[in-house]
Amino acid sequence: MVQIAFKTVDQHQDEIIDAFAMLSGDRVATLDYLIDLGNTLAPMDPLYKTDAYLVQGCMSKVWVVDTLIQERLFFQADSNTVITKGLISLLLKVFSGQSVQAIVEAKLYFTEAIGISALIGFQRANGLAHMIKTLKIRGLSRFSRSNSSIMPDFGLV
Repeated sequence: MVQIAFKTVDQHQDEIIDAFAMLSGDRVATLDYLIDLGNTLAPMDPLYKTDAYLVQGCMSKVWVVDTLIQERLFFQADSNTVITKGLISLLLKVFSGQSVQAIVEAKLYFTEAIGISALIGFQRANGLAHMIKTLKIRGLSRFSRSNSSIMPDFGLV
């Protein structure tokens, strides 16, 4: 059997921090980078662009689908706005392919380290917090009953 090495949540966060550091705080370059990240998302089947997959609490529409494969949770997402697509793509980079336990227990520090809240403003930062919460809840919903004593840190921005 072939063993695939997955990066940890923290390794992904550190990569994001490094990538944003290269932008030297240039607001325009950072927003362009977020847009570029959003454009890398795989197209989502319109079948999933329904209220059942909609992230609640976002001003923009954000849809998230999850699939559990061999104890790892994989996400697909889309949004109707380019900046929000970039934000959800960052979260997918961190969470997709992780074990459900890693998702539930993850402490997100990259958002503060890159200063994303100041860049995107209060309303989008609030939406980002709801995206994080949704992904963690999806992980929690897949978590086994035997580990139900672990409470998640939703890592709200």
